[in-house]
Amino acid sequence: MEVIICETPEEVGRLAAAKVSRVVRDRGPEAVLGLSTGSSPLAAYADLARRIEAGELDLSRARGFALDEYVGLPPGHPESYAEVIRATVTDPLRMDPLRVSCPDGFATDTDAAARHYEEAIKAAGGIDIQILGVGENGHIGFNEPSSSLSSRTRVKTLTRTTREANSRFFETLDDVPRHCLTQGLGTIMDAREVVLMAQGSHKASAIAGLIEGPLSARCPGSVLQLHPAATVIIDRAAAAELEGQEYYEETYRNKPAWQRFEDPAPWK
Repeated sequence: MEVIICETPEEVGRLAAAKVSRVVRDRGPEAVLGLSTGSSPLAAYADLARRIEAGELDLSRARGFALDEYVGLPPGHPESYAEVIRATVTDPLRMDPLRVSCPDGFATDTDAAARHYEEAIKAAGGIDIQILGVGENGHIGFNEPSSSLSSRTRVKTLTRTTREANSRFFETLDDVPRHCLTQGLGTIMDAREVVLMAQGSHKASAIAGLIEGPLSARCPGSVLQLHPAATVIIDRAAAAELEGQEYYEETYRNKPAWQRFEDPAPWK
């Protein structure tokens, strides 16, 4: 796991966008992206949009698979992740809407919808780079604490902590759905590369558990310790509880030039 500590949330987004751009450049125009919602990746999406506007990147032929979707909202609800992904990713990144998929949280048979989603990811050749944030309780996707570390896409019950964190998008806490369809931890681990972002002191405990804590279902994000190509990009506030800050900064500062991704070449 590579840990990069940035001075500002904006730098987190810029470096994460550079990582995604490098993977797309290396994999080709039909690269497959795993897409996360929430506040953490917004700066990265904004920087990717800037690169596209400047002609440095083209995602028009890329595939996208969202991490999760609420169960129980009506189709077209502004807080459904299908709508959030459209507004924050598909439209600004000029992706083909027909090539961007979300789990079908509106399906009558959600178990069948989960199986179909796994099959769709496999049919696309797997995810080249999975974009992630992390919840305050260490969840990635909607894999709450106690989730199986080998789980696949399925229905999950959201914890009160997660629903409270998401209640800012709804009128009341009671309006926040109690269930979701989410890619499992095993599904996420199948991605060829992962880039996870976190900003702010409220994420510091989760980040410490994810990076330096024991591998445990109590902190689902800790499963990334087993991923062969996980990059964690955080600001200094989110890094506050890490014991190895000095080491992470030294290793990044002395990273060989051939391993760096900060300034990917313009899109060809």
